[in-house]
Amino acid sequence: MAEPSYRVQAFNSATHSENRMHDDAVAQKYGFSGGLVPGVDVFAYMVHVPVAKWGRAFLERGLMEVRFAKPVYDGETVVVTSEPSDDGLAIALNGSDVRAAGSASLPDAPPPISVGDYPETAPVAVRGPVDLRSYQVGKWLGTAPRSWPGQSGADYRAEVRETDPIYAREGLVHPGMVQRVMNRVLMENALLGPWIHLGSRMQMLSTAACDEELVARARVTANYEKKGNRFVEVDAVVVANGRKLIAHCQHIAIYQLRERAA
Repeated sequence: MAEPSYRVQAFNSATHSENRMHDDAVAQKYGFSGGLVPGVDVFAYMVHVPVAKWGRAFLERGLMEVRFAKPVYDGETVVVTSEPSDDGLAIALNGSDVRAAGSASLPDAPPPISVGDYPETAPVAVRGPVDLRSYQVGKWLGTAPRSWPGQSGADYRAEVRETDPIYAREGLVHPGMVQRVMNRVLMENALLGPWIHLGSRMQMLSTAACDEELVARARVTANYEKKGNRFVEVDAVVVANGRKLIAHCQHIAIYQLRERAA
């Protein structure tokens, strides 16, 4: 039996981002009909469903994995649906025209991960144009601290159209905020052209408060070319206030794209 669905009017929160793939004119040069809604925001739409099912427990130890198959555009009404699976939920966005698909589950306990295995790393002091060395396999990457206190947390939830009151009521970081920190791993360590987030796996390890400062400590695990595009994969933890593990994440993106006619 299907779980309750969740309907969202998508919003492109990144029209002024450095990543010009969110700009209509630039995205059209790469074969898209308009600027892409950020993948991290699509992830945020989808995570509403397991949080609605499992509540705070999912924010403390839930596991979610999503791959983005097709773009979501500003103003579209999209629907997140889910079906029970052996491990938890199979989740999809937009039914027969699947834009994104994945899974969510609630382990009995978060897996043991040592913060010491992920060394504290600062972002580069001066970003250079992206090249093979920017994301060399084995390289450690970091981000500047980021928090969402007060109104900034409310503004974020409005951007991703979040309706669950748990975040405002309990002052908690939304999982989509953790995903935005993961995007900063790429953006704060090189000057990127248009690029695309393809998917993420995120194991929550504990909740974070909106006024806690989050950073990512990431290691590049893959860097390869396929059909003229260059891909990067990273493995990371997101840490609050320098000591508390919030999430263990894997992120995959195309960081250099070939142009193609619309």
